Amino acid sequence: MRLSWLIGVLTVTVVLSVIAFAEDKPVRPAEEPPHWAFVAPKRPALPRVQHTDWAKNPIDYFVLERLEEHGLVPNPPADKLTWLRRVTFDLTGLPPTIEEQEAFLQDTSPLAWERVVDRLLASPHYGERAAQFWLDLVRYAETDGFRADDHRPEAYRYRDYVIRAFNADLPYNRFIQQQLAGDELEPNNFDALIATGFLRLWPDEFNAVNLEQRWQEILDDVTEVTGLAFLGLTVGCARCHDHKYDPTTQLDYYRLQAFFAAMLPRDDLVLASAEERERYQTALRQWQSAAQPILAQMEELIAPKRNELRQRALERFHEGIQKAVLTPREQRTPYQMQIAALAEKQLERAMREAPSRMTGPQKEKYQRLAEQLERLPVSRPAQLPTIMGVCDVETGAAPTYRLAHGDWRKPKEEVQPGFPHFLPQESPNTTLPPGVRSTGRRAALARWLTRSDHPLTARVMVNRLWQQHFGTGIVASANDFGIIGEPPSHPALLDWLAVELVEQGWSLKHIHRLICTSATYRQSSFVDFSRPQHRSAQEADPQNRLLWHYPRWRLEGEALRDAMLVCAGELNRRMFGPSARPELPPNISRQAWKPDPQPEARHRRSIYVYRKRNLKYPLFEAFDQPDMFHSCARRARTTTAPQALCLLNGELARSLAFQWAARLLPLGGGDDAARIERAWREALARSPSQRELSWALEFLRETQKFYSDEKNWPADWREPLRHHPQAAHLASLAELCLALFNLNEFAYID
Repeated sequence: MRLSWLIGVLTVTVVLSVIAFAEDKPVRPAEEPPHWAFVAPKRPALPRVQHTDWAKNPIDYFVLERLEEHGLVPNPPADKLTWLRRVTFDLTGLPPTIEEQEAFLQDTSPLAWERVVDRLLASPHYGERAAQFWLDLVRYAETDGFRADDHRPEAYRYRDYVIRAFNADLPYNRFIQQQLAGDELEPNNFDALIATGFLRLWPDEFNAVNLEQRWQEILDDVTEVTGLAFLGLTVGCARCHDHKYDPTTQLDYYRLQAFFAAMLPRDDLVLASAEERERYQTALRQWQSAAQPILAQMEELIAPKRNELRQRALERFHEGIQKAVLTPREQRTPYQMQIAALAEKQLERAMREAPSRMTGPQKEKYQRLAEQLERLPVSRPAQLPTIMGVCDVETGAAPTYRLAHGDWRKPKEEVQPGFPHFLPQESPNTTLPPGVRSTGRRAALARWLTRSDHPLTARVMVNRLWQQHFGTGIVASANDFGIIGEPPSHPALLDWLAVELVEQGWSLKHIHRLICTSATYRQSSFVDFSRPQHRSAQEADPQNRLLWHYPRWRLEGEALRDAMLVCAGELNRRMFGPSARPELPPNISRQAWKPDPQPEARHRRSIYVYRKRNLKYPLFEAFDQPDMFHSCARRARTTTAPQALCLLNGELARSLAFQWAARLLPLGGGDDAARIERAWREALARSPSQRELSWALEFLRETQKFYSDEKNWPADWREPLRHHPQAAHLASLAELCLALFNLNEFAYID
């Protein structure tokens, strides 16, 4: 009786839970018009506004229309140097030089602003700045994450690809196509192959035992990030059940995932021309000919241990995975190819440990032979560089199933590649260039995403560019254009920009140029609440969504570091290549990385600083660098005590302040006022006010007295001060430089 009663209660509970879940999902009437973001944008006419004389380009008409609707007026324009600092940081992530400041002040032409924007967009530093936002979005890192957090030696090539693509103004539609299907659409283009590194940025627990689960998690991660980055939709919410708010169904999710069902990770794609490969093979044959007797003996010694370690590693897996590995390659199913690829990574790691696992006389003999190998007159040629990318399993795609509750162990019906039912439909175009052996599935997805009439692709990207310049996108939820995403503040402007992007050949620089030359962007950020106009504007639009003034924003940690390096004269502007490893506190360095042996290599731009998932560079972490495990559409901008400690007491800030002072000291010709003027111009892109100049001169006099006594010298500056003829003067100037680093005006853009 009691058991029957308990079963009845449980049954009722389950039924009520199902009903509650179903009722919790909003039900939209069939006749309800589609969500605005799911309808292709059309170019709206420029709105009629009263103050047409304010507008510089079409953007301003749309902004002014919304302001006039609310009885608001735009702020006056910022002064020239304020705007120059703003746009220079915005487009390059670096401060304007004094020479650039002077040139802009002296250019009285109405086209002076346009000339500055064109110069900045043509700068190689533009791509470095633009790449930062994209790398956040695709959760770029150079390590796996999870417990091992293994290094990915070729990941930096994807970062470099992104920088080159932005600098070259690669059309955005081709940028998408190369990242999703560069190997299928442009197989002879090394950049396109590198671009597929986008599909390799997933966090990876390479030593996981349950590889079926791990592969499904990888597919889920790639599907979700693709939806976020290109569609601006939270498709990942439909992995376990139909999306609670958006029309994305679970079937839509797995049909989208099916485009990646044949994907196979590759780390052996050689980055070399046919001539370079031939030279390498010739040199390798020469070395092998000389080394063959030694290699044969070494192989005989190490083979048993290597096989033992491989077998032991293989036995960690269950029977199905072992079967995938042991099945001859040509007989494997597509799914076995994918699972075996994950397993082989662990098996190869285990076998590489064989030399260190040998013991006794065999190990001693092996080491002697290795030494003989090193002494050969013919050196082994360096390995050709490789690419971290993907290809497709040539024999076809593994089947994709809708998974009950997203559980890989509970497959339901098989699904075919397809597009979300509420977006434009077409038959997937899997056509590939002649000779390319691949499924063409990813190419079909890339083609669909870059349709000229796609409702989301262009809208999502111009919104990201708008966010880059104003801190918040026209749609504030940049990764969510769905039903519960933020509605656009200027819907007509968003559509106008989306159509403009497509009609201008998907040129991102064109959109940047429009934004940065608009009167909206030129506005001052200054708000004076003693003025009735600003008080009423604040009451009507406290979040400044209508853009009645330019929004102030704080520099990211990367830009702060670069700005300090520029002031100190220490910035290494070398582009591309393996990442820089700056100095770290000793207790952190043991867990993260050893600094580059050459000091100048440590001072490369922050975009090139090594990105380790489990341990971020401390300054970047303090200033809200994302976690690199998830797509970040918009960084947080917090205000915390560690930020002040980094800039006031941090080793980097103090060291660079000292270097900056050492550079300024000989420039003043004995005149501290001239040194102060230069420091202000370099740090803040303006001259000091008379009050600031008086304060700074008094500060230098007082601190110079203090530092005239050697016992007051800071420990970290003591050694260089001891050998300087103007030690007290240098130390006082360094304190002033450190104070400038800690000004709000240094960290914020007006």
